[in-house]
Amino acid sequence: MLQHSLLVGVAPQITRRVGYNALVLSSVRLSASRSFSSCARRYNHLNDRQATAAAVGPHKNDTSSPSLALTATNHGGDISHQNPAHHGDWVLFHPVYTPEELKAVEVLHREATCFSDKLAANLVKISRWGYDLVSGYKHKVIPPGADMTLQQLRKEGYVLDEKQWLERILFLESIAGVPGMVAATLRHLQSLRLMRRDNGWIHTCLEEAENERMHLMTFMTLRNPSIFFRAMILGAQGVFYNMFFLSYLISPRACHRFVGYLEEEAVLTYTKCIKEVEAGRVPEWSDMPAPQIAIDYWRLEPGAKLLDVIYAVRSDETTHRFVNHSLANLDVKTDVNPFALQEPDMHIKGKKIAFERPEAEQYFKETRHILQKIPADS
Repeated sequence: MLQHSLLVGVAPQITRRVGYNALVLSSVRLSASRSFSSCARRYNHLNDRQATAAAVGPHKNDTSSPSLALTATNHGGDISHQNPAHHGDWVLFHPVYTPEELKAVEVLHREATCFSDKLAANLVKISRWGYDLVSGYKHKVIPPGADMTLQQLRKEGYVLDEKQWLERILFLESIAGVPGMVAATLRHLQSLRLMRRDNGWIHTCLEEAENERMHLMTFMTLRNPSIFFRAMILGAQGVFYNMFFLSYLISPRACHRFVGYLEEEAVLTYTKCIKEVEAGRVPEWSDMPAPQIAIDYWRLEPGAKLLDVIYAVRSDETTHRFVNHSLANLDVKTDVNPFALQEPDMHIKGKKIAFERPEAEQYFKETRHILQKIPADS
C-alpha cells in the first residue's frame, strides 16, 4: 500500500498517519521557506526563479512579477480591484511548460473495464452529446479533395468560427472548474469531521479547480458573453454541482474517473482547435496576441500568441486527465496522493493515460527520495 511505503526509512515504529505527517514536515523543512517550489521537476526543469514565480504568483523574492512590481512602486498601496495595473497574479501551484512539453501531448483514451468506469464514460458521452446538440456543433470530417472556401466550410458545419469556438470553450471551462472544488470541499470537511489528515488530496483538487477557473478568466478577455449565455452557464453549473456533490459522497473513485473521461474530451477539443488555427481555418486567431493574464499565469514570452495559450491550456487538461485517472486507480480512503509534492512532466502525462496503483506507489517513493536528498538550506 502507498501508506505503508511512507513508513520505510521514515518512522517504522510509529503509526501510518504519523508517518505521513513526518514526511510532510520533513518536506517543509527541506524546501525551506519556498513551500514545495524547490522541487524542480514539478516545474519542468525551469530555473529556480522561474519556477518560484510560476508556482505562487508574486513571491516575496520574485521581482520579475509584473503585478508585484507595479503594485509596490506605482500605486502607493492602492489595492482597488478596479486598478487596471493589477494582473491578479494570486494563484496556487501550477505547471509551467517548456516548448517541448507543449508538443508532447497525445489524444488518449482509457478503456472502461468495470461497471462504474463504463457508467462514468457513458455519462461523459451523454453530456457531450447534449451540449453538442444545444450548441449546434457537429464533428463533420471535410471530404477529401473538397474545394470549398472557408465561408462554405463554416456554412456547411465543417469548421467553427471564432465566436463558436469561444462559446464552446467558455461553457466547458465554466463547468470544468466544478469537480475539483467539490472534491476538495468534501475531503476538507471530512478531514475536519474525522480529525485526521487527508493524505494530500485536497491541495491537488483545489489546484485543478483554480487552474480551470484561470482558463475561463483567460478566454473571458476575448469576449463578454450575453445574458442568455450566462444564464445557461448558471443553470448548467447549478445542476452539475449538486449532481457531482451527491455522486462524490457515494463514490469518489467513480467521480475521479468521470473527470478523467471529461478531460479526455477536453484534450480532444483543444487538439482540434489547435489544428484548425494552424490550418488557417480560424484566421481571427492566427496572429492574435496572448492576453496579459495568460502571459502572467503561464509565464509566456511577451510576444506570445493566442495559439501559445491554447497549447498551454491543452497541456493543463492533459495533466487533469492523467491525475484524475490515476487517482481513480487508488484507494481514495487510505492511499496517499502521489502528486501532492511533485508531478511528472508532460513527456509522461502527455503520452500515458494514468499511473496504475503500483506505479503511483513507486512514483511516490521516488519523490520522497528526491526530497530527502535536497539540502536543508537549499
